[in-house]
Amino acid sequence: MRQVAVPAEARVLSTLSRVDYADAFLVDTDPGQDRTAEQWARLILHGAPIAVRTRLLAGWSMIGLKLGGGFDRSVLGWELRANTADFVLLGADSRIGMPGELLFKPTRGALLFCTFVQQDSYVARAVWTAIEPAHLRVVRDVLDHAGRRLRSTLSTRGES
Repeated sequence: MRQVAVPAEARVLSTLSRVDYADAFLVDTDPGQDRTAEQWARLILHGAPIAVRTRLLAGWSMIGLKLGGGFDRSVLGWELRANTADFVLLGADSRIGMPGELLFKPTRGALLFCTFVQQDSYVARAVWTAIEPAHLRVVRDVLDHAGRRLRSTLSTRGES
């Protein structure tokens, strides 16, 4: 897993009126692991241990994200804004003017994960500046943990 520049073709998939912050990570996957973007999103977010999911939900709530929705319309509270054969885009509105989106876009042998954030106020910009380093650590940890879970599952099934 490595942080990469946000590809232009990924940025245009955002439905935010403006993207003030964006990051992207590329996660190597086994080409034989043919999953949809929604399946990857659910594996990474819903598949995380309960303690990790609890910390994610608490952190998102603390920064004012509005999460909710049923299982078929959301992934760990993030609304399914777009769900195509090529990508899934999850979104959350904000109580402090900082809506965000998460993009999962599988490619052959890799998964592109992007975060997009709009900052509509001074408070939103200040909050994001304060939490950006923690955000990057959490994203790396969640993606790394998902990769380890996947490798462990494949090795126990003799697929690695």
